[in-house]
Amino acid sequence: MKKLIWACWLTVSFGISVSDSAAQDTDLKPGFDKEEFLELLKVSSRQGDSLYNPKLPAPKKFNKIYRSAEMGLDNRWDLWVSHDQVACISIRGTTVKQVSWLDNFYAAMVPATGTLKVSNDFLFEYDLSDDPRAAVHAGWLIATAFLSRDILPKIDSLHGTGYRDFLIMGHSQGGAISYLLTALLRREQKAGRVPADIRFKTYCSAAPKPGNLYFAYDFENMARGGWALTVTNASDWVPQAPFSIQTVGDFEALSPFTHAKDVIRKQPFWKRLVMAKVYNSLARPTEKASRKFQKYLGKKLEVFVRKVLPEFEAPPYVDSNNYVRTGEQIVLYPGQDYFQRFPQDKGGIWINHAFEPYLFLTDAY
Repeated sequence: MKKLIWACWLTVSFGISVSDSAAQDTDLKPGFDKEEFLELLKVSSRQGDSLYNPKLPAPKKFNKIYRSAEMGLDNRWDLWVSHDQVACISIRGTTVKQVSWLDNFYAAMVPATGTLKVSNDFLFEYDLSDDPRAAVHAGWLIATAFLSRDILPKIDSLHGTGYRDFLIMGHSQGGAISYLLTALLRREQKAGRVPADIRFKTYCSAAPKPGNLYFAYDFENMARGGWALTVTNASDWVPQAPFSIQTVGDFEALSPFTHAKDVIRKQPFWKRLVMAKVYNSLARPTEKASRKFQKYLGKKLEVFVRKVLPEFEAPPYVDSNNYVRTGEQIVLYPGQDYFQRFPQDKGGIWINHAFEPYLFLTDAY
């Protein structure tokens, strides 16, 4: 019944009928498509309260048919559709509200598979990776929990009217969440809970790093062939965040660094003393720094998360802070004309992160 109501509403509002949807064959292709990304930047800019400039051009191909309520840590998404039967899931970025920034700063790592207790009546069982070593950003996982609960029924309804191609788009924080949402949808698809004939293509624009190396490996493998793209302005500082600290514990089990202490213990006494001193002077500072980041960006901020979500319970934190770039990288490299257009004033911390520089650089790509 819900699918039928949704189909009728699409027909009345946008002239998109079930028969039209079924009859038309879309042609969503992998890989970076400049025109496609320019259109999605315009879609993303229409969130209206995140890096918004009302003078930016409006999308030409897509029409917005749904805007969610604000949820979680000030998260929201829009649903857009085109007349060639492509749907776009647009994830909002950071807003000016403190709770939205809490979403970013709650940056302890948690396992990429597990259960998140959001509230007593909302247990989010999630699976974002095949790799048990994969870990992701805690704050953006909370956002994914709320958003996916609203997004999945809409995907199902559109699929029932003939839609098979879905673009996922997010800029800034929206891009970070798009990584996790994409991983969730692809894993749900693998498990048979999302239709196998749906194609998902993701653009993570100006996105921070979403998780550790093992999450990145698995994400890039599941979306290989150009189905998940990360678009970055090389002068934008946001994709460099969160802070990343690599310790000995972040290496593969068979690495010589992981077993360095065992090797040192087998050395003659005086040689062992010298090697142990050198090893500790190199390894301990990063381990100490990582523990501090986990303490302040995990346990300390968890207290503030519970002020917004009183029944929230965090999964066990992962002993790592090794955030890495994720996805197939599309680098927009600024030249002299860019810096003339966007002067690098020390007070303009968002000058390279807004939609305008991304539109400018993409147009010249």
